[in-house]
Amino acid sequence: MSSSSEKLLSEHEDWLPHNPWVLAGVVMLAPFMEILDTTITNVALPHIAGNLSATIDESTWVLTSYLVSNAIMLPLSGWFSSLFGRKRFYISCIVLFTISSFLCGLAPSIGFLVFYRILQGAAGGALQPMAQSILIESFPVKKRGMAMAMFGMCVVVAPIIGPMLGGWITDNYTWRWVFYINVPIGILAVSLSVALLKDPPYFIRKKLGPEFRIDYIGLGLIALGLGALQMVLDKGEREDWFDSHFIIAFSVICAVSLVSAVFWELKQKDPVIKLRLLKDRNFAIGVFMMYALGFALYGSTILLPLFLQNLMGYNALTSGLVLSPGAVLTMLGMPLVGVLMMRFQARWLIIPGLIIGAAGLFITAGFNLQISYSNAVWARCVLSAGLGFLFVPINTVAYNYIAKTETDYASGLINLARNLGGSAGISFVTTMLARRAQFHQSVLVSHVNETNPIYIRAFEGAKDTLIHQGANAADAAMQAKALIYGFVQRQASMLAFIDIFYVLGFVFLLMIPLVFLMKKTTNHKKASEA
Repeated sequence: MSSSSEKLLSEHEDWLPHNPWVLAGVVMLAPFMEILDTTITNVALPHIAGNLSATIDESTWVLTSYLVSNAIMLPLSGWFSSLFGRKRFYISCIVLFTISSFLCGLAPSIGFLVFYRILQGAAGGALQPMAQSILIESFPVKKRGMAMAMFGMCVVVAPIIGPMLGGWITDNYTWRWVFYINVPIGILAVSLSVALLKDPPYFIRKKLGPEFRIDYIGLGLIALGLGALQMVLDKGEREDWFDSHFIIAFSVICAVSLVSAVFWELKQKDPVIKLRLLKDRNFAIGVFMMYALGFALYGSTILLPLFLQNLMGYNALTSGLVLSPGAVLTMLGMPLVGVLMMRFQARWLIIPGLIIGAAGLFITAGFNLQISYSNAVWARCVLSAGLGFLFVPINTVAYNYIAKTETDYASGLINLARNLGGSAGISFVTTMLARRAQFHQSVLVSHVNETNPIYIRAFEGAKDTLIHQGANAADAAMQAKALIYGFVQRQASMLAFIDIFYVLGFVFLLMIPLVFLMKKTTNHKKASEA
C-alpha cells in the first residue's frame, strides 16, 4: 500500500467517533421518523377526509404528494450534500421535516395539507441516504455489517408499526397527532446531530464560484420523470391503468424524461446523479436486488393485512399484530448477521436469506380460509427471518468498491431503488388481486349451475336451513343463492391471494443466480478503504 493510501487510512481511523453506537442511535432517529411517516397516515385518511370536508379520492393526495416529492429528492441527496455540506444539509432536512410536520397538523384544508406534505416528503427524501452514508463511515470496515444492520432495522420495522401506531393515535386522539408526534423527535434529532455530527476529512464540497454551474436540465428531467413515475405507480390501479388518458400521459412524460435524463447525465462532467457508479458490478447488482427486495417486501406487507381483514375478518389492529413478531425477529436477526459477516463473505449470506424469505411466502401461499392466528404469525416470522440475511449483506456488498467520496450518491441511488420497488410492488399486488379474483370467479361460477350435483346439494342444504330459521320458501331460495355466491367470491379472492404470494416467492428465488455474479469482497476490504 502506498504511503498516501496509508495516510488516508490513518486519517480516516482517527476521524471515526469513539463510540459509533451512540452516533448510530442519533442518526437513526430522523430516518425512522421519516419512514414511519410513509405508512402512519394510511389509516387516518378517512378521518382526514371527514374533518377537512374532502372526498376519499382527494385525501389520497396526502399520500401521493408525499411519495412523489420523496422519490424526486432521494437520488438528488448526494448532489445537495456536496453543495451545502453533509452535516448542514442533513440537519436542514430534519428542521424542514419537523416544521412541515407541525404545519400538516395545523392544516385548515386539504389543499394546505397536500402542500405541506410535499415539503415534508422533499425534506424526508434526503434523510435515508444521508443516514446510511453516515452510518457506513462511522464504523470501521470490519464492523460495517453492524452499521447496515442498524439501518436495515429502521427500514423494515418502521413501515410495519406505522399503521398500528397511526390507528391507535387516530382512535384515541385525533389525526393531527399523527403529524405532531414528529415534532419532539425532530427537535431531539436536530439537537443531538448538531452536537455529534461532523463531515469526514475526505468529504469534498463543491466550490461555489464563477465556474460553478447548476445542472438545471438534469434536475428538471429527473424531477419530472420520477414524479411522473410515482404518479403512475400510485394512481394506476385506481385509474384502470392504460385505459386512462391520465395514466398514458404521465407514462409518456415519465419515459421521455427518464431516458433523456440518462443520456444527459452520462455526458455531464459534474452530474446531479452519478449513473457511472452502476459500472461497478457489485453496486449494480445490489441496486437491482434492493429494487426486487422492496417489490416483494412492500407487496407482501400490504397483501397479508388485506387478506386478514377482507377474508378472515380481522380488524386493523389485529392484522397489524400479525406482522409485529416478525418485525421483532428481524430486529434480533440483523445484528446476528452483522456478526456473521465478520467471519463469512457477505454475498454468501444472501442465498440463505433468499431461500428463507421464499419459504415464508410459499407457506403463506398455502393458506386457506380456516387458518388460525398462529399460522399467520408463523408464516410472517419465517419471511422476516430471511430479511436480516438480505438488507445487511446486500448493502455491504454494494458499497464495497464505492469510493468514500461517492457514498452519498450511491446511497441515494440504492434507496431510490428500494422505494421505487416498494411502490411497484404495491401497485402490482393491488392490480393483480383484482384481476386474478375476477379470473377465478369466472372459472368457479361456470361450475355453479343446476347440472352440478355439488351445487344442488349445497343449495338445498342452505335453503332448508333458512326455512328452519323462519324464512319462506321463495326468500330462502334467494338467500341460499346469495350465500353460495358470497362463498364463491371469497374462494376466488383466496385463490387470487395464493397466486400473488407464489409470484412474490419466486421473485426471491430468481435473485439467487445474481449472487454468483458478485465479485469477491473478503480480500478487498483494506484496498477499498484506502
